[in-house]
Amino acid sequence: MQHLRSLFDVTSDEALQILQTAADIKRNDTLGERPAILQGYTLIQLFEKPSLRTRCSFEAAITQLGGGGLFMTCAEAGLNGRESIEDVARVVAGYADFIVLRTFSQKLIEDFAAISSVPVINGLSDERHPCQALTDLFTLQEVFGALDDLHLVFVGDGNNVSASLAILTAMLGVKFTLATPPDFQLDDSIIAEVQQRYPDAQFTATNDPVAAVKEASVVYTDVWASMGQESEQNARIKAFQGFQVNVDLMNAAPKDCKFMHDLPAKRGLEVTDEVMDGPNSIVFQQAENRMHLAKGLFVALARGNA
Repeated sequence: MQHLRSLFDVTSDEALQILQTAADIKRNDTLGERPAILQGYTLIQLFEKPSLRTRCSFEAAITQLGGGGLFMTCAEAGLNGRESIEDVARVVAGYADFIVLRTFSQKLIEDFAAISSVPVINGLSDERHPCQALTDLFTLQEVFGALDDLHLVFVGDGNNVSASLAILTAMLGVKFTLATPPDFQLDDSIIAEVQQRYPDAQFTATNDPVAAVKEASVVYTDVWASMGQESEQNARIKAFQGFQVNVDLMNAAPKDCKFMHDLPAKRGLEVTDEVMDGPNSIVFQQAENRMHLAKGLFVALARGNA
């Protein structure tokens, strides 16, 4: 693995190794052992979109591994047209060991990676969110002890998070159901590519959230309108009525079913306080694990590019 532009950049073995490395580092950390595995390494983050978890988790991860981090907006870096992508990528790669990009455009990440001489990590684009999906399955492995026989049900939008979950669950053999309103399914091209690459994938799409959660191990949701879709907010609220994850929907799932959300959450829209703060919620364990997963990813990339 040279870059993480999307989850199609990793094999199943590489994904499992990242999860295992993250688990090992987290376990050692809880024992008070925090060796400077990446002492002297530098992370540079370039963001078009603001973030709490992405920025903090990556910066905390590199710091706790003994390295250091720098942050700039894409505009500050010259990616607003002041300089060419090629020039910025060559310059930044000369200063960094890892580069995280958080952008609207997936193409910007791919173009940047094509030039960069150091690993480029997709911290989020409108099309993909690979680090979130890796974190989610890392969290499920931690909570359930293994990924075998799990059923992940995503209730909401066919967006970048659900697209990345569809890829990773297919790769690792986890059953995945996506429940969306009729006009908000995953793009057919994503489903086709997943099925072509992973013909044994257990993927189901439905417009019925109640039926979808009946055998769920975990119910997952996300905001109905992501950054850049603010003008669609009112129309989306209307379209997503009936897709709120509330007590009634969770009662339709098995009693021990867990709840996940990648945050930020619009409480009262896609999820209620009772579910977010309820005993089956693992949302904040999931959020913390963004940092631990980032550590596993940095170490895997450093080993692969040594």
